[in-house]
Amino acid sequence: MIVSIKTIDKLIIHGIGNKSNGNGIQFSNKTSEFGEIESYFIEQVQKAFKFEEFFQLYFTYDINLNPVYHFIDNLFNENNNFIDVSQAIAKHLYNQSTHSKIKDGELYIVYLKDCTVDGVITDAIGMFKSETKDTFIKAYPNDESYKIECEKGININKLDKGCLIFNLEKENGYMVSVVDNTNKGAEAKYWTDDFLHVKPRKDEYHNTQNVMSLCKNFIKEGLPEELDISKADQVDFLNKAVEYFKKNEDFDMSDFKKVVMRKPEVAESFDQYKSESEFARELAVLDRFSISEAAVKKQARALKSVIKLDKNFHIYVHGDRDMIEQGTDEEGRKYYKIYYTEES
Repeated sequence: MIVSIKTIDKLIIHGIGNKSNGNGIQFSNKTSEFGEIESYFIEQVQKAFKFEEFFQLYFTYDINLNPVYHFIDNLFNENNNFIDVSQAIAKHLYNQSTHSKIKDGELYIVYLKDCTVDGVITDAIGMFKSETKDTFIKAYPNDESYKIECEKGININKLDKGCLIFNLEKENGYMVSVVDNTNKGAEAKYWTDDFLHVKPRKDEYHNTQNVMSLCKNFIKEGLPEELDISKADQVDFLNKAVEYFKKNEDFDMSDFKKVVMRKPEVAESFDQYKSESEFARELAVLDRFSISEAAVKKQARALKSVIKLDKNFHIYVHGDRDMIEQGTDEEGRKYYKIYYTEES
């Protein structure tokens, strides 16, 4: 998806502490001047977001119960109360900042005008939280030499947390792009789950990711032991699945099972695992959809075609399943026989 960020209309900054430490909030009562930094700020925000995977705001039972949805809807419809609503957003984020590992930082709230999303012109709200401070060296001319000083500041090239909410698809919770480059542990959920409360947007990226993840989990945990599928055959299944997604523009479940699984008993087991996953994980897997190239690239990295043998060897299989054989010798030792045309 092609997205272009255009113009900053308003910008305000609030200080957000860790609530469990009692650090409090430092509210701004007026917007900040951005002047000469506008073009640089927009350029770095544009770089920070990949615009491949999109989300939407949601809340169980009623989307209007999502505080961020309520605040954003207010900003898009009544732009004259930007400061008051931004303070309410800051307070909401502060109330979610209770994990001991969440760092203090500044929350930037930006109203962006005339953005473009696949040719559609719309406004957007950007929210960015800085948690990591870098040290910058400044040199000033001083008589016959230079005076050197160190200052702590934000490196705009390294966006810690951020989201862009576009004024599109309001009825589905708006179109949301999210960045979270810090807090990879349990505390990371406070930005996406507790503060924003988002879920994946149901588009081709989401659909592609769902099926590829389903394939990986099926091989990892869903194959019945009685089918006696060898590791080499499991790896071959993953390779064929990735190849299918790379070669086709559209996904068709019936065709996918015919090309990738081949054996009726494996396809039947996959159908059963798919049904169980849809129920247990509230996962909707479509039988037909357009394939997202970006999702394929990302998911293919997680579908590792490797056979691990004790602690001695790893065999990476990328090609023809017929070029590898498995057996047991007269002494009961298991082995793999690998055929090849040339080595590099």
